[in-house]
Amino acid sequence: MDTCIKKIRELAADLLDKGEVERVIGFAKGTIPMATSPISIGSKQEVDKLVFNSTCGLNLANFARNLKGKTAIIAKGCDSRNIVTHIVENQIKRDQIYIIGVPCTGMVDKFKIASRFKDEITQFEEAGDTLTVSSLSETKELKKQDYLRENCSLCTHRNPVLYDVLAAELIEEQVLENPFPDVDRIEALDPEAKWQHFSDLTKNCIRCYACRNACPLCYCPTCFVDEAGPQWVGKGQNKTDVDTFHFLRAFHCAGRCTDCGACVEACPMGINVRDFTRKLNKDALELFGWEAGLDITKRPPLDTYSPDDPNDFIK
Repeated sequence: MDTCIKKIRELAADLLDKGEVERVIGFAKGTIPMATSPISIGSKQEVDKLVFNSTCGLNLANFARNLKGKTAIIAKGCDSRNIVTHIVENQIKRDQIYIIGVPCTGMVDKFKIASRFKDEITQFEEAGDTLTVSSLSETKELKKQDYLRENCSLCTHRNPVLYDVLAAELIEEQVLENPFPDVDRIEALDPEAKWQHFSDLTKNCIRCYACRNACPLCYCPTCFVDEAGPQWVGKGQNKTDVDTFHFLRAFHCAGRCTDCGACVEACPMGINVRDFTRKLNKDALELFGWEAGLDITKRPPLDTYSPDDPNDFIK
């Protein structure tokens, strides 16, 4: 058994056995290969259900709100940053939550792996940096680093930023000369090409709202797309309404997004939803020196006001 999984189970069993938490939220093995699903367990007899591997791409901070009783959460780097954001935005209290931190070496891109096979994948195994993937007709050994999700390949906060205990040793963080090569490519386009890029991005959107539901930042009691008085955006497949949903949701995440990739992970159409938020992340860093979820004592830059704020944008 992977030592990290073993440690997670040991920690969870101890916390539940001593009554220090009422439940542990983590990941369980899915019903199909390359799939894991969130799970909440309430007794030490259930800890063997907990797993952790490079398919645990959803952000468990999404389950941290509206909790009753103290809860433990398995948190990789991006999960912990969103937990920090929830605490800062008064969605949860620090003493409500026990954080089992898990240093993360990245989640895999399931679409990219599936594209290497001509038929259905039947088995997925991981050992260190080697992925062994089998389909109905063949088995291949793949190097994990070649199949990381794009946000993971660019991640510079793989270690949890806030935790009560660690399930593994901290790892060395990536230092990137340019953390936004994807944004640079889009910025280099002319206006017409930029608009075409985003038009193409949303053309297959089916308005299932999986990206919104998976995002730990989308916790409004009523989303703007569900408002009826007034109705801000149509509910059908009109292209303008589809684009409006994606653009407005991105702006709601400005200065708050940790680039966890949960939106992309959840999208059944394989849409790179991150393209809507990455430019905002870059601007927050360059204009304000800000990265979301790193400091429990500071609020996002668009959530604060100071008389000393620069006003050179005013003409």
